[in-house]
Amino acid sequence: MTMSAANDRDAEQIVGYDVAKVEAWVDEHVESLTPPFVWTKLEGGHSNLTYRIDSTEGGRSAVIRRPPMGELLPKAHDMAREWACISALWPTAVPVAEPLGFCESPEITGAHFYVMGLIDGKALYNAEDVEAFLPQSDRQTMAESWIDTLAALHSLDPDEIGLSDLGRKEDYVLRQIKTWYRSWNASIEHAEIDNPKIHELHDLLVATVPDQGPAVLVHGDYGTHNVMVGDDAHIAAVVDWEIATLGDPLADFGYSLNAWLQADDDLLDSNDAPTLAPGFPDRAFIINRYAEKTGRDLGDLPYYQAFNRFKTACILHGVYARYKNGQKAIDAEELALFRQRVDNAMARAEEALAELKA
Repeated sequence: MTMSAANDRDAEQIVGYDVAKVEAWVDEHVESLTPPFVWTKLEGGHSNLTYRIDSTEGGRSAVIRRPPMGELLPKAHDMAREWACISALWPTAVPVAEPLGFCESPEITGAHFYVMGLIDGKALYNAEDVEAFLPQSDRQTMAESWIDTLAALHSLDPDEIGLSDLGRKEDYVLRQIKTWYRSWNASIEHAEIDNPKIHELHDLLVATVPDQGPAVLVHGDYGTHNVMVGDDAHIAAVVDWEIATLGDPLADFGYSLNAWLQADDDLLDSNDAPTLAPGFPDRAFIINRYAEKTGRDLGDLPYYQAFNRFKTACILHGVYARYKNGQKAIDAEELALFRQRVDNAMARAEEALAELKA
């Protein structure tokens, strides 16, 4: 997350928070923090309203987070889920921000919110961020720490860390396929696109899904944008746990691996991805490191990469439908690129499944 210019204590600029009530709640429930605060908006984090809060009396700084304003989908922007995850992970080897307090009463500021420790680190959204923050000599170290952290997460037993009720454990991939295939079919009318390849992919993915094995805590969006990298090039914290659940670790790894772009990829998704900066290892290194750290058999890894490409195609198809329906503003060139990205995701899913067959 990045900081915007610090504001003053003008409540109108602190969107989503009743400053007086929230600071009174923090004063009563979080012993280590001393209001009043200077509030600074942090950018990033899936549009959740996230602020840095600094005590005007020179005490400890922290971060406060709540969902966006307005009506939300039932499972979107789940602060209770994030709080449960960081609370469970705080004593483990997986680095997270320190959980300081969770307010489950919407009467305070209109929504649940939580307070966590401030992490000294930087999320990497693009190659420019890498060049500005991470020397080339440190990029191998960062990559190793990044994949070691995911391996550590997937090595935890959710029952032992108190997260056995976070979600259903069985059939993670099949349930995901069902959800995103339903999304594709619901978007056909407005997208004015239906491609027989997506239906073929759906049927093949359902027919060949590997046995899942024991469920673990899966992040769901683990990439360089959702970790804070410290000055030592190690991962200081994993952030944005709002879609975390229990499921198949290889599906989670497949998602992250697809996002680790390298120069010989078809770069329709992003031509300024962080991992395109010089000094990062390729995906083969990431795969071997994960296998070494977890001891998992990765023979079915192309399936999980194909599954994630299928999921990406369905997500992009839904966004494209909203553009076509006038729900989002976009020019003709961008619209055409989005269409290409839908087709590209399907093609890459087919390539991954072909690799599996080979």
